[in-house]
Amino acid sequence: MSTVLLLLITGVGLGALYFLVASGLSLIYGLMGVLNFAHGSFLTLAGFLGWEVGRRVGDGSWGGLLVGMLVGLVVGALVAAITELVFIRPLYNRHIEQVLVTVGLGLASVALFEGIWGTDPIQIRLPEWLGGTTDVLGANIPNDRWLLIGTAAVVLVLIVLFLQRTSYGLVIRAGVENRTMVTALGIDVRRAFTIVFAIGGAAAGLGGVLASVYYGQVGAHQGTSLLIYAFIVTVIGGLGSLTGAAIASVLVAVIQQFANFYLGGTGDIAIVLALAAVLLVRPTGLMGKVTH
Repeated sequence: MSTVLLLLITGVGLGALYFLVASGLSLIYGLMGVLNFAHGSFLTLAGFLGWEVGRRVGDGSWGGLLVGMLVGLVVGALVAAITELVFIRPLYNRHIEQVLVTVGLGLASVALFEGIWGTDPIQIRLPEWLGGTTDVLGANIPNDRWLLIGTAAVVLVLIVLFLQRTSYGLVIRAGVENRTMVTALGIDVRRAFTIVFAIGGAAAGLGGVLASVYYGQVGAHQGTSLLIYAFIVTVIGGLGSLTGAAIASVLVAVIQQFANFYLGGTGDIAIVLALAAVLLVRPTGLMGKVTH
């Protein structure tokens, strides 16, 4: 029983990390119709800069980690906004060009990160509590999972409140439904879409710093590897559905954990099979909109 509980809670913790990465992808696609393959670059850059600043504030301290998380959030938002302004905005409604540009940015950024920080992952120091465990009904749960779960929950609530309760959220949702009408009313939809990109980048940046907490290291390929799982989560949850991304993140991570433990490390195969099953049964994903 304790083993099942351990796998379940650690799976939810991993799912929280997947959600931080996938939420930005889902938000950007759902509201703007843009598949951003450079999303992993936001995560990696934020992870590196968050680590650089955090270790100077206090290596292995809570102060250093919290500052690193703040830096990651800001860096992710800024880089995402710049990417939208410079590369994406001229290419709206030109999806093939968008894919090519973002894929190119993703590949070039990995080479840049390797040139600056090297090809080998850098081990990081964490606050002592995060290296410990908490007993839950006999299961020793790594404490860093609680940080991931709490952060992902806060991010989900804040994004939903922003979209549902703020004037910019109203403009964004209206712009998605009828961009021409909203523009005719004198509202700058382009600015609202830049904010969407910034929010998605901020979530990815925060995920980049917390990924280094989860893995105990930060490396040039960290964003690329997590981006693969984020796309799987986004497709299973339903392209554009934030709620679907949250549900799918937990499902994917829990399946992965159980398959790795009970089926000899076949977690990646299991989630690919789950992806195939969802696409065969419901091509729009679990929470995606069905169009006729």
